[in-house]
Amino acid sequence: MNDRWVKIFQIAVTYIGTVVGAGFASGQSIMQFFTLYGPVGTAGIVVTTFLFMWLGTKMMIYAHRIQAFSYQEFNDHLFGRFFGKVANFLTLLILLGVTAVMLSGTGSIFAEQLHLPYQLGIVISIGLSYLVMTKEMNGIVIVNALVVPMILLFTSLIAFRAIQPESLLGINDWQLQQLGDFRWALSPFTYAALNFAFIQAVMVPLGSEVRDESTLKWGGIWGGIGLGAMLMVYHFALNSRMPEMLSYDIPMAEIVRDLGAFLHVLFLLVIYGEIFTTLIGNVFGVTRQLQSLYKVPKNATLLTVLLACFLISQAGFSYLLTYLYPLFGYIGMLLLLLLAFRRLPKR
Repeated sequence: MNDRWVKIFQIAVTYIGTVVGAGFASGQSIMQFFTLYGPVGTAGIVVTTFLFMWLGTKMMIYAHRIQAFSYQEFNDHLFGRFFGKVANFLTLLILLGVTAVMLSGTGSIFAEQLHLPYQLGIVISIGLSYLVMTKEMNGIVIVNALVVPMILLFTSLIAFRAIQPESLLGINDWQLQQLGDFRWALSPFTYAALNFAFIQAVMVPLGSEVRDESTLKWGGIWGGIGLGAMLMVYHFALNSRMPEMLSYDIPMAEIVRDLGAFLHVLFLLVIYGEIFTTLIGNVFGVTRQLQSLYKVPKNATLLTVLLACFLISQAGFSYLLTYLYPLFGYIGMLLLLLLAFRRLPKR
């Protein structure tokens, strides 16, 4: 029984760590998809949490039943042979784009918060990614098991120290103006779709490698609950300082800065760790797909992927996140719909 709960914990933290990347940990994506809309964004987070619990679990169980080696087999089965190839190509583009966002996020932490060179953060992250990827899935699970409990601890700290009661339902005139174009109605679904488009790189192989389906189910449910709780806490903290937070690349670091210098530096390390967990997950997914398509040595493939993402990351963190994330969310909407309505394969 103890081993089962350890496995559920590992699945839950791997799920959380794969989602909580640069956009989430920094607060940027939460701000763009939810906090722009004040209390309406709060309702959107409730919807998104349900989608994480339901469809994230279903993705892993689906992969488990068809024993998918990578998201390529998963998409072929879900979309059909022809459209599966299209879906795999789009997923590859999304993974490369999101990995570039992760790299640029590490550069922004070094530049905006530590006043160190932007490129230094990116180069260090590439080196660490290469080392972890030599351990493949075991490396990803170990890193998430170390980092995710720390980010959950900081989330609790922010809940008690940084959230102001009036921010729970507060809305200002600027936020009211954002409700006019009705993008808020799609935000919960595009945000979930964006994440499902790239977390399949890790969650599909994880689902196929875990033997017990019930363990997968509870790991997915608790992972979804943890993600929803973190989204809500970050949203409330950001909402208390809107629209001031729009001027920062790493708005959550500015929230924590008010809690003292020591906690601010510690939180930067945690943010870096969370960005890194998504970075290595995406690199793992892209490398696995390319290896299944072309008989290229793993190390050569890994270095090629990291180099391509390094080049894309030069566009800058805020620019990439503002334009790529919504686009990827709309592309991922079809995956979201198919996951919702497609029946699970028989055991």
